[in-house]
Amino acid sequence: MNVSELKYHHVGIPADKPIEGEVYLKDYKCYHFGYETSEFGIEWMRYEKDCPLPELVKTVPHVAFKVNDILEAIKGRKVIIEPNSSSEGTVVAFIEENGVPIEFIQTVKKDAV
Repeated sequence: MNVSELKYHHVGIPADKPIEGEVYLKDYKCYHFGYETSEFGIEWMRYEKDCPLPELVKTVPHVAFKVNDILEAIKGRKVIIEPNSSSEGTVVAFIEENGVPIEFIQTVKKDAV
Protein backbone atom coordinates (compact mmCIF):
# COMPACT_ATOMS: atom_id res chain seq x y z
CA MET A 1 0.00 0.00 0.00
CA ASN A 2 1.25 3.42 -0.92
CA VAL A 3 1.03 6.25 1.64
CA SER A 4 -0.63 8.42 -1.04
CA GLU A 5 -3.60 6.00 -0.89
CA LEU A 6 -4.34 6.99 2.72
CA LYS A 7 -7.03 9.57 3.49
CA TYR A 8 -6.93 11.23 6.93
CA HIS A 9 -10.01 10.43 9.03
CA HIS A 10 -9.34 11.45 12.66
CA VAL A 11 -6.90 11.57 15.54
CA GLY A 12 -7.84 9.72 18.73
CA ILE A 13 -6.59 11.07 22.05
CA PRO A 14 -6.85 9.12 25.31
CA ALA A 15 -8.89 10.92 27.99
CA ASP A 16 -8.92 10.29 31.72
CA LYS A 17 -12.14 12.13 32.63
CA PRO A 18 -15.73 11.80 31.38
CA ILE A 19 -16.77 14.21 28.63
CA GLU A 20 -20.37 15.35 28.32
CA GLY A 21 -21.94 13.65 25.30
CA GLU A 22 -19.46 10.76 25.08
CA VAL A 23 -20.81 7.52 23.61
CA TYR A 24 -20.18 4.10 25.17
CA LEU A 25 -18.85 1.25 23.03
CA LYS A 26 -19.95 -1.84 24.98
CA ASP A 27 -17.82 -4.39 23.07
CA TYR A 28 -14.63 -2.40 23.75
CA LYS A 29 -15.48 -1.06 27.22
CA CYS A 30 -14.61 2.49 26.22
CA TYR A 31 -16.19 5.83 25.45
CA HIS A 32 -15.61 8.11 22.47
CA PHE A 33 -16.51 11.68 21.76
CA GLY A 34 -16.04 14.40 19.22
CA TYR A 35 -14.78 13.34 15.83
CA GLU A 36 -18.23 13.56 14.22
CA THR A 37 -18.52 17.22 15.24
CA SER A 38 -14.88 18.30 15.06
CA GLU A 39 -13.96 19.95 11.78
CA PHE A 40 -10.46 18.46 12.19
CA GLY A 41 -11.57 14.98 13.31
CA ILE A 42 -10.49 15.18 16.96
CA GLU A 43 -11.78 12.18 18.90
CA TRP A 44 -11.45 11.71 22.67
CA MET A 45 -11.27 8.13 23.92
CA ARG A 46 -11.78 7.08 27.55
CA TYR A 47 -11.17 3.46 28.53
CA GLU A 48 -12.56 1.40 31.40
CA LYS A 49 -10.00 -0.42 33.57
CA ASP A 50 -10.96 -3.78 32.09
CA CYS A 51 -11.00 -2.58 28.48
CA PRO A 52 -9.60 -5.41 26.32
CA LEU A 53 -7.76 -3.14 23.87
CA PRO A 54 -3.95 -3.07 23.81
CA GLU A 55 -2.28 -0.78 26.34
CA LEU A 56 -0.61 1.13 23.50
CA VAL A 57 -4.02 2.11 22.09
CA LYS A 58 -5.28 3.14 25.54
CA THR A 59 -2.29 5.34 26.37
CA VAL A 60 -0.88 6.79 23.13
CA PRO A 61 -2.82 9.01 20.68
CA HIS A 62 -3.57 7.37 17.35
CA VAL A 63 -4.15 8.67 13.86
CA ALA A 64 -6.80 7.06 11.66
CA PHE A 65 -6.90 6.79 7.89
CA LYS A 66 -9.62 5.66 5.50
CA VAL A 67 -8.44 2.92 3.14
CA ASN A 68 -10.02 1.08 0.23
CA ASP A 69 -8.71 -2.35 1.27
CA ILE A 70 -8.04 -2.95 4.96
CA LEU A 71 -6.38 -6.33 4.37
CA GLU A 72 -3.92 -4.73 1.97
CA ALA A 73 -3.31 -1.87 4.44
CA ILE A 74 -2.27 -4.24 7.25
CA LYS A 75 -0.39 -6.72 5.07
CA GLY A 76 3.16 -7.25 6.38
CA ARG A 77 2.65 -4.85 9.29
CA LYS A 78 2.59 -5.33 13.07
CA VAL A 79 -1.17 -5.77 13.63
CA ILE A 80 -2.26 -4.99 17.20
CA ILE A 81 -6.03 -5.11 16.62
CA GLU A 82 -7.27 -7.47 13.91
CA PRO A 83 -9.94 -6.25 11.46
CA ASN A 84 -13.32 -5.99 13.14
CA SER A 85 -16.55 -4.04 12.84
CA SER A 86 -16.84 -1.37 15.50
CA SER A 87 -19.89 0.19 13.88
CA GLU A 88 -22.26 -0.69 11.06
CA GLY A 89 -20.75 -0.14 7.64
CA THR A 90 -17.11 -0.01 8.73
CA VAL A 91 -14.25 -2.38 9.37
CA VAL A 92 -11.30 -1.15 11.44
CA ALA A 93 -7.87 -2.50 12.32
CA PHE A 94 -4.87 -1.12 14.19
CA ILE A 95 -1.18 -1.52 13.51
CA GLU A 96 1.84 -0.31 15.45
CA GLU A 97 4.27 1.92 13.58
CA ASN A 98 7.35 3.23 15.40
CA GLY A 99 5.64 2.83 18.79
CA VAL A 100 2.43 4.61 17.70
CA PRO A 101 -0.97 3.02 17.05
CA ILE A 102 -2.35 3.65 13.56
CA GLU A 103 -5.98 2.89 12.74
CA PHE A 104 -7.25 1.93 9.30
CA ILE A 105 -10.95 2.29 8.45
CA GLN A 106 -12.69 0.71 5.48
CA THR A 107 -16.27 1.48 4.54
CA VAL A 108 -18.10 -1.69 3.58
CA LYS A 109 -21.52 -2.61 2.26
CA LYS A 110 -23.95 -3.52 5.01
CA ASP A 111 -24.17 -7.20 4.05
CA ALA A 112 -20.35 -7.51 3.87
CA VAL A 113 -19.72 -6.73 7.56
